Amino acid sequence: MSISLHGIGIGGGIAIGRAHLVSQADIEIDHYMLHDADIPAEQHRYDVAIRHARQELEQLWGSIPENAPTELGAFLSLHIMLLNDHTLSREPRDVIAAQKCNAEWALQQQLDVLLAQFDEIEEEYLRERRTDVLQVAERIFKALAGHDALSPLPVPHSGDGILVAHDLSPADMVLFKDSHYVAFVTDVGGPTSHTAILARSLDLPSVLALRHARALIRDGETIIVDGVNGTVIVDPDEATLTEYRARQEQWQVKKDALQGILKKKAVTRDGTEIELFANIELPEDSEQALANGANGVGLFRSEFLFLKEDDLPTEDEQFEAYKQVAQAMGKKPTIIRTIDLGKDKIPKWQEEVETPNPALGLTGIRLCLAEPQLFRTQLRALLRASAFGKIKLLIPMLSNVGEVKQIRKHLNEVAAQLKEEGVHFDQQIELGGMIEVPAAAVTVASFLAQLDFVSIGTNDLIQYTLAVDRNDDAVNHLYDPLHPAVISLLGHVIDTANRLEKPVSMCGEMAGDPALTRLLLGLGLRRFSMLPAQLLKVKQQVLTTDLSKIQPLIARMRDSYDTEELRELLGQLNG
Repeated sequence: MSISLHGIGIGGGIAIGRAHLVSQADIEIDHYMLHDADIPAEQHRYDVAIRHARQELEQLWGSIPENAPTELGAFLSLHIMLLNDHTLSREPRDVIAAQKCNAEWALQQQLDVLLAQFDEIEEEYLRERRTDVLQVAERIFKALAGHDALSPLPVPHSGDGILVAHDLSPADMVLFKDSHYVAFVTDVGGPTSHTAILARSLDLPSVLALRHARALIRDGETIIVDGVNGTVIVDPDEATLTEYRARQEQWQVKKDALQGILKKKAVTRDGTEIELFANIELPEDSEQALANGANGVGLFRSEFLFLKEDDLPTEDEQFEAYKQVAQAMGKKPTIIRTIDLGKDKIPKWQEEVETPNPALGLTGIRLCLAEPQLFRTQLRALLRASAFGKIKLLIPMLSNVGEVKQIRKHLNEVAAQLKEEGVHFDQQIELGGMIEVPAAAVTVASFLAQLDFVSIGTNDLIQYTLAVDRNDDAVNHLYDPLHPAVISLLGHVIDTANRLEKPVSMCGEMAGDPALTRLLLGLGLRRFSMLPAQLLKVKQQVLTTDLSKIQPLIARMRDSYDTEELRELLGQLNG
């Protein structure tokens, strides 16, 4: 009998194929006591398992396909970092000695403590890393049992295989890239989970958070994955199959048609030129940005340079990375965000400090100002690289205009040092700030008086404004870009920047959502930055928009305090 399952649609598109279930049964944990003389040997067995798990992850790192999304490397780095952390690599050894128990039981005890701590965290992105801890622990358990965690994914019986899993780890995704599946669905995952981020980069139809997909879908069963609406249809009848095959063809026609606008300028029907930039994590991502027609790099997340290495990158290493992007982009601008570490992004070389709520703690620019040597080293590298392209600086997590004054002081002192050393750099380099904290959004005029431009980070801005964890099932339905407060804040920031004739862009998820493009254009946004895979979809919306005709609807949306009404008006806007 045909059934429909509903979850979170990611990646877009529609896939029709046969289900391939991945078994991820729970590992049985034995508990037995040890004699004092056996404790060193058991600790050694645990050390060997840690080394084996690390070698597996490093092997995966080295086998990442060249055309794989860079997020794969970032998440594998996160797993290696977690594996190296003392809470997993060392503390279970102490439990073995203290409780005179076997290694598996010691690891389970430590894992229970860690997961309990994650359950108390409110910040949605960090809460998602609970899954990463579980996956790393599972890898250690398998190593202790003598099992190879690098088992390949099942080979599809045909070219229409759809992977059905409880979850997919970054390691799974490396294997998935070469497995020729047309889509995947999972029981768990949220909008900011690593699985969701990777799905967007792969641009494959996928649906997450289905809860009981593996229990309700049989291996080999025909299923439809609707990544647009977040629906999975199990064992569809002929009428449903016919309908979705037609939808699939229509989607493919639209996708193919996008290549026809690659070289077109992003100009609205009434002649307003729009700039579309790409978000990147590593220097090599600049190729994908250019291939999709980006006007430049709107967000280079420099922290990924710090996450991928065992040691703190030197000034010269940073310089070479920034220079590589600047040269690749030529005359097109490259906006580089200074290190945004903290939350879950803790590099291997940094000692992890426990804090009640990392999202509200020492993160972003707060960490940089607390560690001036780290910050000034990056500023030197960025200024040196500015001699090779059009680099602009972007500061994350601003909340107080006093922070900008401190940043300017550091920047001026570093510039003076380089000048004395005879180093060439752009002496007029632009400084911008991220607007992702409500305090910065409300007082944006004071920031614009000190900055050359601003960029709106909608992911955090929405979360902090609505006090909603997107991955908490009890409240994630309240996370809503169309909340009147969000529209009001966005309108205020964009209006203020335009009035003061300062550039304003958006680099959060809203910027890459074609369903919201016309709304943002109507609010006055003229610069968007997004994943390279989203550029042509957003450009298509720009090309088919007449700003003069949508203004009456935009005015009604800005005056509305009813979310349902806003949703109806958005439908009319895109109709």
